[in-house]
Amino acid sequence: MKLSFLILLIFPIAVFSQTEKSQEKEKIKILIMQYSEARETQDSILLRKILTEDIDQLVSNGQWRIGIAEATAGMQTSTRSNPGTRSLEVEKIKFLSENVALVDCRYIITSPNGSKREMWSSFSVVKTGENWRISAIRNMNPSAGN
Repeated sequence: MKLSFLILLIFPIAVFSQTEKSQEKEKIKILIMQYSEARETQDSILLRKILTEDIDQLVSNGQWRIGIAEATAGMQTSTRSNPGTRSLEVEKIKFLSENVALVDCRYIITSPNGSKREMWSSFSVVKTGENWRISAIRNMNPSAGN
């Protein structure tokens, strides 16, 4: 009898937790899509809305961009100087806590001539209130064989 009661008590919590996590993953995927859109359209207003003030970014050439002003300026310069279509495809979301997650994405830049630059991006995202924001970005250029 105690076991039945315990199962009835725990089962709804487990189901609710999975549903809630699923909803949070969808919110994070939307955040990454917004980031990609903001980069493509050079939308600094949207970038400021979805990035934290203390964001830091390590780009594939080894350059650090620290703080929202430097990050947004660098993103806009990079988008202009490296023409092409950027796509980010979320591969994995790992929750480090209720309000912090690590998001791994395939990052592909397709140049106007059709060549592709295939990289990885990892995003550290934090939840503030009901919204997720990007706190850190790491772009990686994988070596051959990966």
